[in-house]
Amino acid sequence: MAAEPKTLQDAIIYFADPGNCLNYLVARCWPNGVICPTCGRADVSFVPVRRVWQCKSRHPKSQFSIKVGTIFEDSPITLDKWLLTMWMLGSCKNGVSSYEISRATGISQKSAWFMLQRIRIAMQDGTRGGKLSGECEVDETFIGGKARNMHQDVRARRIHGTGPEGKAVVAAILERGGKVRARVISTRRKPELQAMVREHVEPKAHLYTDALKSHDGLSEEYTHQ
Repeated sequence: MAAEPKTLQDAIIYFADPGNCLNYLVARCWPNGVICPTCGRADVSFVPVRRVWQCKSRHPKSQFSIKVGTIFEDSPITLDKWLLTMWMLGSCKNGVSSYEISRATGISQKSAWFMLQRIRIAMQDGTRGGKLSGECEVDETFIGGKARNMHQDVRARRIHGTGPEGKAVVAAILERGGKVRARVISTRRKPELQAMVREHVEPKAHLYTDALKSHDGLSEEYTHQ
């Protein structure tokens, strides 16, 4: 199997080969060998003409493909387009839009949007209720506006807890060595900010913030510094 792609051009060439797509997914879905997703039997045989596996047990789903039980199942979109989209989404620091995916893969923007929705849902962390733990940092910022108005932004933050008109308040929680949760909030006031912390951080986690008054009281549920 060829080396895994490092650039977009590499990814286009790599995933254009159906064999690479299949091997790439098998290594991640079944690292210890292919098993039947219905009965769990491991002594299955591969049918290369159809690129499916045949389970030796008799049941309605004795033949299965790599798509079974994944976000690719029941989708007519080919694996090369799915995997290229996943590679782009994971590699682009500023994210990627459905229009970019449409241009790169040659599919419609509607289909690209459908793929992105499925991929983003699959990327959500379902363990521990999706909450962060360990050592977590919380901070907020204002997005938008011009640099020459920055002194006005600082004054607005101190007085109102909100940014000037047209600016978005974004709060983020970082699990050190782990994941990040970020979203737009209406204000930096205590009720909304602390509600976000409680939604995304497990109780008794170590929480690090700045001296913003909105964080006062978190020490009742977290180790807050």
